[in-house]
Amino acid sequence: MPSVPATIVPGYQVASGTNANPRFPGGTLRMQLPFFETLGLDLSGYHLATLNLSIAPARYEVVKPRLTFRSVKWHPTEPAEDFSFFDCNLHLSGCEPVPALIYYPHPETKPEHFQPDDLLEVLAPFIKGISYGMRLVLEVPEEQMWVG
Repeated sequence: MPSVPATIVPGYQVASGTNANPRFPGGTLRMQLPFFETLGLDLSGYHLATLNLSIAPARYEVVKPRLTFRSVKWHPTEPAEDFSFFDCNLHLSGCEPVPALIYYPHPETKPEHFQPDDLLEVLAPFIKGISYGMRLVLEVPEEQMWVG
């Protein structure tokens, strides 16, 4: 599997709900979870927050996601969004690889909180000891996403 170095960077903290935005009580992921489950994606083994990974100066290109959900109306007042998910592995120093998912709200349907072209949001099980600035290696199947 192709891999790229990545750095954990701060995000908007909307997915986790730690920014306390009253429009998204408990975070967007907690609100989206039942919709994803109905569509066949079980995220019960994942921490309900995203790791924001900067792969700069590299970029990524979507090839064929593992899953894509169209027109997900997960919020009562926000517009429906498209979401794709990609398999990946996180390689942290001194640890076994961590299987994870790239969480990709399609920018063309996303109303706000846009990400730079070199940033990927990742869903993973809770990983003790991670922090902003930590470096890791992101591995993604080339048939799903090109990174480099």
